[in-house]
Amino acid sequence: MRARALAAAAAVAIAALAGSGVAATAQGPAGSPDWTRFGYDAARGNAAPNGIAAGAVAKLKRRQVTIDGTVDSSPIYLHGVVVRGAKRNVLFVTTTYGKTLALDAATGGVLWRYVPPGIGGWAGTPQITTATPVADPGRRFVYAASPNGLIHKLSVANGQEVGGRWPVRVTLDPIHEKIASALNFSRGLVIVTTGGYYGDIPPYQGHVVTISAATGEIVGVFNSLCSDRHTLIQPSTCPGSDSAIWGRAGAVVEPGTGNLLVATGNGPWDGRTNWGDSVLELSPDASRLLQSWTPSNQAELNRNDVDLGSTSPVYLGKGLAAQGGKDGLLRLLDLTRLNGRTHAPGPILGGELQTLTVPGATDVFTAPAVWHEGSVTWIFVATNSGTGAFRLSGRTLQKAWENGNGGTSPVLAGGVLYVYDPGGALRAYAPTTGRVLATLPAGPGHWNSPIVVGGRIVLPEGNANDHRQTGVIDIYS
Repeated sequence: MRARALAAAAAVAIAALAGSGVAATAQGPAGSPDWTRFGYDAARGNAAPNGIAAGAVAKLKRRQVTIDGTVDSSPIYLHGVVVRGAKRNVLFVTTTYGKTLALDAATGGVLWRYVPPGIGGWAGTPQITTATPVADPGRRFVYAASPNGLIHKLSVANGQEVGGRWPVRVTLDPIHEKIASALNFSRGLVIVTTGGYYGDIPPYQGHVVTISAATGEIVGVFNSLCSDRHTLIQPSTCPGSDSAIWGRAGAVVEPGTGNLLVATGNGPWDGRTNWGDSVLELSPDASRLLQSWTPSNQAELNRNDVDLGSTSPVYLGKGLAAQGGKDGLLRLLDLTRLNGRTHAPGPILGGELQTLTVPGATDVFTAPAVWHEGSVTWIFVATNSGTGAFRLSGRTLQKAWENGNGGTSPVLAGGVLYVYDPGGALRAYAPTTGRVLATLPAGPGHWNSPIVVGGRIVLPEGNANDHRQTGVIDIYS
């Protein structure tokens, strides 16, 4: 799972997008002004209903806010919450060394700061996290990761950690197992995935952990290797290593069923207890494996370090999902029969409905965005070599447009597509045509992606692999 370097929903009404070629349609949870997690919703669609009028994006001005840590991920946002005794609009970020900060959304000023105990033991080292925090639906707590393998439940009001079983340990070997992917929340459960560190240093296994938000009790564990063991395991006790779950979106929640979709990276595969380079559908609490899909060339992918799980599955609706990977391909999958033959996991290779080339025909390290424009479904994919759009027609994806601008995870907000180029630009596109509406200045980055909230765009800069203890947040308003 060697990650090569690549290289914030608003209260503003959707304005008429005259002359832009962009439809003013609403997507996602109607009327929600919060951005509570990476990808906007539990399905990681990366599409929010409200945004900024297309004609106004180019007029935004950038404010650079310096903070005490690098945010190599995405912010989240809650509007009108009480913090430090006053009602505010607040951004929350977690830095690579596990500090979680609450920032005033207008000014970027720090409202509170949570520093995990023991940070001196890993600050400045390669032991990091790039996980985006997630907000509790009740908007009283945020959940955040720290590099020592713990998930923290923090008060929105003051940043204090809740007691009881919190914090919760999700790995027995945080030196080898990294919390890289964004946290998720569904059905009262905090959902966490783990992978490995740069360079694939064994032993580690990718696993999914679900935690009761109310009690801090671990409810379910799925290990992608030694999957017959349903508890946290010491990685050295499993014969197989790797099979990281490290895509930016982590676990994707299927609407309706609440089932979880994850993709694994390089590792052993036998279709029984070892699930390297596979798409897996799990029960909502991650206690059971329901279905699997593994490409026919799994052995080759594993041998050549071409992780399928460099990106997470993309839920398209209509019983379909898509999966990218380091091989520059996008596969269309049938969620009713993931392996094309049965509605059950097993030692079956292949079975995808369609295979296409992604923009730039190169590694996909990003989380695509999905936009339902009326009855039409669009998927937007960015790589380090290009950005493009596919349109779903029946059970077939058709490429609509493509360019040579690299980017991280695309975000659709109020009918405008935003893609951060970690080489130093934030571009806004008309999503149906790919026409560039605006190019905003930005510094260099890595996994960072924007959110669009309260009439602002919020984008972190910086690269976790630089091991810096300072960073910059861009606020465009």
